[in-house]
Amino acid sequence: MVRDPSRREEPPPPSDVLDVLSDDAAQRIIAALEEPMTASQISEECDIPLSTTYRKLDAMTDAELLNESTEIRRDGQHTTRYAVAFESVTVGLTDDRDLVVEFERPEGGADERLAHLWSQVREET
Repeated sequence: MVRDPSRREEPPPPSDVLDVLSDDAAQRIIAALEEPMTASQISEECDIPLSTTYRKLDAMTDAELLNESTEIRRDGQHTTRYAVAFESVTVGLTDDRDLVVEFERPEGGADERLAHLWSQVREET
């Protein structure tokens, strides 16, 4: 499954985003993701057990802090890579005094648009 938070219509609950951002392991993962990496690479780079890494990656992707994409390989051994999905996160108040989270996202390149198109094709087949 490929998850791209920039394609969602509704932002995640502010509590989900703040919970993830307050987590030390999640902060280390964000700092390490200068380039897209696999869960195994992240686990090794951040010195976090692989099972914990997967849990953190799921929470971070659900909170729209990471993009998840699938690298297609000719040998059939596809791999999932993770990348930071934001440049900044802003927490504010609505007129009703409810918290709201807003993300500033990096501009997607042609390769990202192609990957998104390919993932849509795969979902429909």
